[in-house]
Amino acid sequence: MAPAIATRPEMTIDRAALVRRGRRLEYFTISWNTLEGVIGIVAGVLAGSVSLVGFGVDSAIEVSSALALIWRMSADTDAGGREYRERVALRLVGGCFLLLAIYVIAESVAQLLRGAASERSVTGIALTFASVVVMPMLAGAKRRTAQALQSGALRADARQADFCAYLSAIVLVGLLLNLMLGWWWADPLAGLVMAPIIGREGLQAIRADPCCD
Repeated sequence: MAPAIATRPEMTIDRAALVRRGRRLEYFTISWNTLEGVIGIVAGVLAGSVSLVGFGVDSAIEVSSALALIWRMSADTDAGGREYRERVALRLVGGCFLLLAIYVIAESVAQLLRGAASERSVTGIALTFASVVVMPMLAGAKRRTAQALQSGALRADARQADFCAYLSAIVLVGLLLNLMLGWWWADPLAGLVMAPIIGREGLQAIRADPCCD
């Protein structure tokens, strides 16, 4: 009988430390995006900005994704359980993105047809600028941890953080154009630019290979 191959204790400890790091990143994601979402939605409603409201709703989806990652990482030692949890979470998050894309398109078209100008939102500008700075750093930290863990789920979550940074930049440009030049149509136009990006990410999440490694 061939001798059993013992698992090196340091490998188990290292992986446990990496999982803890991944969880901390997700807890930060939940805290940041909860604050971002509340401010974005309130500022968007007050200013009548569809892209800013959509940005706030996207933050809620980011929170859902982070919760799903924490749920998946709680089964890190069980390959079968990890794969099942990733499959379910990816489908749910992908569906939320598709709903968000539909909402943004409908509201943007309605605003363009009404010719309704949104109010200038300094709060929205500050919020989206902060997101442009923070989210790429968060995405990089998640990507490095995902590489060390060989985790496809965490790599996908890092891509979502990148996506959030792209949306922040698009919304920021629309808000700045409205503030500086009075181009009210820039806001719903930014929403229409956002929608296909959101929809594509949703489809990719739904169709993604659930394998974690």
